Amino acid sequence: MTTGGTRAAGRGTRGDVFDPRCPTRQLLDRIGTKWTSMAVKTLADAAPDEVRFAELRRRIPGVSQKMLSVTLRSLTRDGLVSRRVEPTVPPQVFYRLTALGLSLETALAGLRTWAEEHMAEIDSANETADRA
Repeated sequence: MTTGGTRAAGRGTRGDVFDPRCPTRQLLDRIGTKWTSMAVKTLADAAPDEVRFAELRRRIPGVSQKMLSVTLRSLTRDGLVSRRVEPTVPPQVFYRLTALGLSLETALAGLRTWAEEHMAEIDSANETADRA
């Protein structure tokens, strides 16, 4: 990440995560929660199929109905997830990743791989710091 770079109209300096308008910072503000990454992963695993809300909730351990609803609403608003409602009683709501959401899953998969390779080192550093 750099502190210099070009400035697009209405956008922050590219690569300057200290600038609130930086695209990287804006994305991290939107997707930087565990529930977002878990929802994207769950929907990616089901792709190209749709997943009902209740099934998503079952597949994401620990998520509350409210938190999942807020997360899916945000992902839908950002164009990462599509939502379809069947007019039944009660209504059945289905979700799937858009092409943009699938491209985000590729990036998140890299982050998961990094975490799996390095969390033991981070845990060890924490233990060392806690002993000091």
